[in-house]
Amino acid sequence: MSSGNGAAALIAAAGSGTVGSLFQASAAANPAAIAIDDGNRRITFATLDERVNRTANMLAGHSIARGDRVAILSENRAEFVELQLAAAKLGAILACQNWRLAPPELQHCVSLVEPKIVISSPRHKGLLAEVDCGGVPVMEFGDAYEARLADAETAPPPIAAQPEDGLLILYTSGTTGLPKGAVLSHRAEIARYLLIGSDFDLEPGDPFVAWPPLFHMGATEPMLTTLLNGGTVFIVDGFDPVRIADIAIEHELGWLVLMPGAIEPLIAELKQRNAKPKGVKLCGAMADLVPAHQIAEITTLLDAPYVNTFGATETGLPPASRALIPVGQVPNRLSKTINSFCEIRLVDPDDNDVADGEPGELAIRGPTVFNGYWRAEETNAKDFRGGWFHMGDMFVRNPDGTLDFVDRVKYMIKSGGENIYPAEIERVLLSESRVADAVVVRRPDDKWGEVPVAVVARKDDSLTEADLTARCRESLAGYKQPKEIRFVALEDLPRSTTGKIQRHEVEALLD
Repeated sequence: MSSGNGAAALIAAAGSGTVGSLFQASAAANPAAIAIDDGNRRITFATLDERVNRTANMLAGHSIARGDRVAILSENRAEFVELQLAAAKLGAILACQNWRLAPPELQHCVSLVEPKIVISSPRHKGLLAEVDCGGVPVMEFGDAYEARLADAETAPPPIAAQPEDGLLILYTSGTTGLPKGAVLSHRAEIARYLLIGSDFDLEPGDPFVAWPPLFHMGATEPMLTTLLNGGTVFIVDGFDPVRIADIAIEHELGWLVLMPGAIEPLIAELKQRNAKPKGVKLCGAMADLVPAHQIAEITTLLDAPYVNTFGATETGLPPASRALIPVGQVPNRLSKTINSFCEIRLVDPDDNDVADGEPGELAIRGPTVFNGYWRAEETNAKDFRGGWFHMGDMFVRNPDGTLDFVDRVKYMIKSGGENIYPAEIERVLLSESRVADAVVVRRPDDKWGEVPVAVVARKDDSLTEADLTARCRESLAGYKQPKEIRFVALEDLPRSTTGKIQRHEVEALLD
């Protein structure tokens, strides 16, 4: 069958659903249902959609159009969600800034995406004041912002986005010490939403507790999935075990995302209350970084299996987040199960497939994969070689098809759900003239899974741990700062034959 160009365009349009259009349909189907509950307000889908339209029209009045970037610096709040959905309708890209970053890091992230407008919450205006926004308009949530919305039209704007357009830019740590902006398209996000329902025992309308930062995929993606399915999102301003326990006791939930560092306080809160949650279907994330006894305890208290995840900002839950740890089990094996909607390969440095039982770098392709790093052509060409995204993580495939994590090709520290590359910290340490050399390695930690430790060789004995701690505090986010600084002689740093410091041998020195 053949058709003219006009018909082909119509056919393409019929298959081009986007996050903005799908949310609009969800709101129309569930107008009286509660979309957002932030503890102070309960906002229906009809009201949320109206505010999203007002936000989109207000942005359009500032010449925000398809492809433009809107930067946001804010804690979790309903307005954050509204901006995501407004950008989705306009075809703009919301660049979600990490308020944990130090001013120099944040400056890089804002400058990288060249936003056309910057919006912040009052809480973070002091941090934003230390950033040069390039002369673009800066807005702040509050009375003046609400007045602008009140003056904006309520009619829905034309849906301008296309499936391959960017929806979000989320930042990931860079091996060179500067964050990279991962561009997540409407296509990738919709595929990720569908996968959550496919691979987990969840139903449309299951509520979600958005307590991890909304600049993090661990909150944003399940939040949008819930809204597109007509469910309620409970907005929580950061980790609050009292509020989270309140919600779990009073409401049935789908997936209660829990990061390392959050589990022990929630266990204590639930035990102190001696109250049974109303119903949680799934809990947890990143089981590798959580003490096994905590997994057994939290699953017992919530009566919900633990999600044994291995995904990434760049790929969503894939490649391997399908396995569940049963209630009450102390896991002694954390093999990963490959997700739906993806293909994977394990390859050697020449991109040849390795045999089962041999370690190889995981490469993935599928509809959940992101659209590359913003303005990073060289990195994209390398990481997407051969038409597969190379994750930088080494795995072994087992006879039963599961995967065992081996190591990271690019040494990275995962601390409490955040990625930290040693180069980020080493860059700061080596800027001190009294440092001869420095290396940052990971150390296991019961609360955060892993934490960074710096091992430093001095040129001058006047250099103290306090000196380096102060320098790190000025330049790095709190979670990136070394939890310990050890001084060693330069000749005691173990090196390869080419002179490169051997991180694994340095790790052994910490024992």
